[in-house]
Amino acid sequence: MTGFLSDSAFFGVTLSLLSYGLGLFIHKKTGIAVFHPLLLSILFTIAVLAIGRIDYDIYYSGAKYLSWLLTPATVCLAVPLYEKLELLKSDWKAITAGIVSGVFASLLCVLLMSVFFGFTHAEYVTFLPKSITTAIGIGVSEELGGYANLTAAIIIITGVIGNVLAPFLCRVFRITNPVAKGIAIGTSAHAVGTLKAIEMGETEGAMSSLAIAVSGIITVVGASIFSQLY
Repeated sequence: MTGFLSDSAFFGVTLSLLSYGLGLFIHKKTGIAVFHPLLLSILFTIAVLAIGRIDYDIYYSGAKYLSWLLTPATVCLAVPLYEKLELLKSDWKAITAGIVSGVFASLLCVLLMSVFFGFTHAEYVTFLPKSITTAIGIGVSEELGGYANLTAAIIIITGVIGNVLAPFLCRVFRITNPVAKGIAIGTSAHAVGTLKAIEMGETEGAMSSLAIAVSGIITVVGASIFSQLY
């Protein structure tokens, strides 16, 4: 069985798509926020690999083709931003301040957490790019000496948590401005959070898309600086 799967270029892709489809079905049927399709698909995939005793490398040999779509998918988020270009021009100072402060807060939290829990340097830099898109975060982690595979998992978990909690946190802290919502979600929860921002409104989605790109660039620089602090 393992030999058959190792020779199949589509096993990883098929398992990933079926797992996500099942997760999406459960999410729509239950309507429970914590049953996020991406989170459920991860759990289903792990269960299949564990029960079938299938090596991760066999799965990834096919699933890697999906990861190639991450970068172009992220670039496509520029479309809603272009449609709100005038809004960006009018509020660029507040938007820039929001993204910069969000990135700084993320990096600082990782530093404080690492000190508190006694992380090694490799573990510390693994967490630094947690709030940016996987396409950028994995490269940052590898460059700084972190564990790239673990970084990918951390980024996904961060995005799912942001996607689930974003509406609740906006209500709790009484954040009603669409621009502020979008910037906060995109800066903290990258592309997965942006999906929720798009559901909340066009402006939220456009600003979140902007935050993904800008926060990614700033984090590349900021992570290099913060990596020297611990």
